[in-house]
Amino acid sequence: MDLYLDSVDFKEINEAFKLGFLKGLTTTPTFMHRHGVTDIDGAIVKLSGMVPELQVEALGETHDQIVGEAHRLLTLPLAHKPVFKVPVSNEGVRACNTLTAEGHRVNVHLVYTLNQAYMAMAAGAAYVCPLAGRLQDQGHDAIKLFEQCVSIAEKYNYPAKIMFSSVRYPEHVRQAMLAGVHVCTVPWGVLKRLCDNSLTTVGANQFFEHTRLMTTLVKEAIREHNPVCQPSDTLTKALVKMTESRLGAVTLVDDKGNLAGVFTDGDIRRKLQEQGPKIMDETLAQTGYSNEPITIQADALLYEAVNLFNEHEIDSIIVLENNVPLGILDIQDLVKLGLLG
Repeated sequence: MDLYLDSVDFKEINEAFKLGFLKGLTTTPTFMHRHGVTDIDGAIVKLSGMVPELQVEALGETHDQIVGEAHRLLTLPLAHKPVFKVPVSNEGVRACNTLTAEGHRVNVHLVYTLNQAYMAMAAGAAYVCPLAGRLQDQGHDAIKLFEQCVSIAEKYNYPAKIMFSSVRYPEHVRQAMLAGVHVCTVPWGVLKRLCDNSLTTVGANQFFEHTRLMTTLVKEAIREHNPVCQPSDTLTKALVKMTESRLGAVTLVDDKGNLAGVFTDGDIRRKLQEQGPKIMDETLAQTGYSNEPITIQADALLYEAVNLFNEHEIDSIIVLENNVPLGILDIQDLVKLGLLG
C-alpha cells in the first residue's frame, strides 16, 4: 500500500517527506482555503517541486471546463506533470476519459457508492477515491465499500488504484491495509502517530536507560558544584554550602584535601532537634560527623552507583578521584535523568 500525505502546509510537507518513502501529495481547494492560500497557482508550482507526485484539482462544472482547467494547469512551470483530481459526476467521468486518452492520469474522488467507483474505473481513472471519514460520519460502512472497490478493480482488471482518503485517526490506516487498498493518503497529524505505542515507548526508554547506566561514567553525571568543608568549619557554613550547591550534604576534607567524612542535612536536623539552634555556631568536629561515607570512583559506571544507592538506602555518594573528593552524586540526579525510579 502506497502512502501519500494529504496537506498543503509547506512546513509539515517538508517534515513529512523527510521520511523518504512517501509516494506523493494530495491537495484540495478546501485545504488551500483553510491555510489562507491566495495564490493557488503559485502554491501548486511550489508543491510540484517538493514532492515526487502531486495531485491537484481540475475543477469545473462541465467536461470542457474540467479539461480546460487541466490544460491550463499544464501551462504552469511545474516540476512534473500532476495527477488531476476530478469529483465524480457524469461530466467528471467524461472528462476523466478524455484526459486519460490524452495520456494524463486522473483521480476521480468524492466517491460514496460502488456505482460511482465503477463509473470512474470504466472511464480509465488512475485513482478512485472514496472518503472513509465522511462516509462513516453518515453512518455508512466505509470499509465495506473499499473492499468492494478493490474486488471490482481486480475482478475486471481495471488499472485504477483504490485510494483510502478522509483519514481521521491511525485506526483508519490499519483498516485501509486490511481492506487491500492500493493507496492511503493521510494528514500529517495522523501520519506521525503511526509508530506510536505506549509499550514500544516503555521498552525503548528502558533500552536507553540501561545503555546510559552501562556507558556513562559517574563523573559525567555529577553537578558542577562540589560543596566541601573542613571539620573545623561551623554547621552554619556547612548549611550555606549545601544551600549554594542545592545538595543535601557536604564532603569533609583534611588539610591535604583528602576525604575525611561527610555531613548531611539529616545530620543538621537531628542535631537541632537534640540540642537546639545553639549548635549552628559549633564546628563539625564538635557536633560529630560520619567518617565512613559511601564513596565511588569517578571513573565508575552509573550502574555501580545505582547498586550503592539501593544497597545502602542513601541519598548521596561521595565521588573520589585519587582519594580527593571530586563531587557528590545525589540520587535525585539519576531520577532527573530518568535512570532511577
